[in-house]
Amino acid sequence: MGFDGDVWRLMRQEELLGEIVIDEADFPWLSGRFVPAPAFGEVKPWFDETLALLEAEEYERFDASYDRIANALTLVAPSGPVAEFLLHISEAHAWFRWSDEPFDEA
Repeated sequence: MGFDGDVWRLMRQEELLGEIVIDEADFPWLSGRFVPAPAFGEVKPWFDETLALLEAEEYERFDASYDRIANALTLVAPSGPVAEFLLHISEAHAWFRWSDEPFDEA
């Protein structure tokens, strides 16, 4: 699967929050350069918080915190919106995995 150079969009309803230009694919993860739109500043603290919780290994709190992202935002592949995603953004770098079907509940 060739993803290099693909542009994925992070959306809040019809509002563009940023774009991810893919430069690495390590299945099931894709990563690339994150180019924020002006509106990203409103949700940036959500991503900062989830990364801090992961680094602190506070996984239950991470799940609750990430739900805010998953419920309010949409990740759009070049072919259209994906059903579910796990996205991390740190400065100008983003990495994520996605599915056309909802992730299995564990």
